[in-house]
Amino acid sequence: MKILFLERGKLWSFGLPNGLRNLGHTVRISGPVTQQRLRKQLTTFQPNLLVSVGWGPDHKKSKQRIIRKLATHYQIPLVYWSTEDPNFTDVFTIPLLQTMKPDFTFTISHPTATKFRSMGFAADYMDFGYDPAIHRAVKPMGRYRHHIAVVANAYPHVLRKYPRIYRRKSIDILIRPLLAKGYRVDFYGRGWDKMKPFLGKRIPRNWLHGPIAYKDANKVYSSAKIMLGLQNYQDMVTQRTYEILGSSGFLLTSDTQGVRGLLMPGRDLVASSTPSQTIALVGRYLKNREARIAIQRQGRKSIHPHSYTSRAQRMLTILSEKGILPGV
Repeated sequence: MKILFLERGKLWSFGLPNGLRNLGHTVRISGPVTQQRLRKQLTTFQPNLLVSVGWGPDHKKSKQRIIRKLATHYQIPLVYWSTEDPNFTDVFTIPLLQTMKPDFTFTISHPTATKFRSMGFAADYMDFGYDPAIHRAVKPMGRYRHHIAVVANAYPHVLRKYPRIYRRKSIDILIRPLLAKGYRVDFYGRGWDKMKPFLGKRIPRNWLHGPIAYKDANKVYSSAKIMLGLQNYQDMVTQRTYEILGSSGFLLTSDTQGVRGLLMPGRDLVASSTPSQTIALVGRYLKNREARIAIQRQGRKSIHPHSYTSRAQRMLTILSEKGILPGV
């Protein structure tokens, strides 16, 4: 089968597309969506399926209308994978579904899938995963041999606009106490220089490394002694939860229902409920290399079933069962 991903960036050019390739399908990435460009791709490539993911420059309403118009004209099923639920469901996802009218929608949130179905949208649940070709262990590299590291954008504007989002509490549990205690934490990502209101102090400039390429993040995961993994919701896990463990990283994250539903704290990773517990866990595991290695190995084994190849197979099976695609 030939599949066209409507994507211009790097993040969604890997992962699920690679999972589909592993199943034997031919996958292309569209680049920026314009009517002329997309029409040409649909004519020459002649895909059997269109896939749109997430929230980016090509999800403006004008682009959504172009996508829907051409998908209808060329009679190609259009699938949308919603990765910003549930925080942005009402302000972004539902308006997108109403405009782009995908033939089927997957979402990373179980309750949101139910909500979509109640509104008349064909939908099901599909969580993040990891790509073994990218999220793999490498030998620790000198420049990334940090004691404690974070790979994430800070999103201070989101934290201000949505003060009740769990990510704020996750920061209070995992990062703020370590900085207050004097631990060095190395940050990769945007916006951390603007986080003093949320962290209680300014991060020293030489601890800030800026964005890191998606395909290079595993070098940090594999090299740092402890990776701090923020969680955005109590009943879900972030994409980097899968990616850090897939890269055999040692993950310290928030102790949530979502984490415990997927993994076992103390076996696959370590999890903290309070600032004082974070301090205790960091103190313990920085000193105990053997314990860290044991957890890293087990975490990698436990996350193995959640590759994007598995996600791709499930996606195609559901689309076949729902009559969106012929049997695949």
